[in-house]
Amino acid sequence: MLNDKIVLSPEEIYEKEFKIDARGYRPQEVDNFLDTIIKDYTEFIKLIRSYDKHVQTLTQENSELKAQIRKLQTELEESSSTDDENVSNIDLLRRISQLEKIVYNRLK
Repeated sequence: MLNDKIVLSPEEIYEKEFKIDARGYRPQEVDNFLDTIIKDYTEFIKLIRSYDKHVQTLTQENSELKAQIRKLQTELEESSSTDDENVSNIDLLRRISQLEKIVYNRLK
């Protein structure tokens, strides 16, 4: 069965036979009620299977999205470190330019 907590299947409900006493229930009422229960059980099983497939799909999508997040975070970290190096190089070039201006102005 789908779950260990579910005791009866639709087939078991359908095949269940009851003993009839002198003051027993009306067999047609019991059969009609059991038919309703069987329909419910069958619908529940369909719903559970549908939801299980949906959960599997969502779990797979979630895993793929987590992998994309990890990839993008790695790319962002690499990009940030490269940007830091570039900024450092630009800062160094500006400093050198300023120093050159100071040195050349003194020489003139």
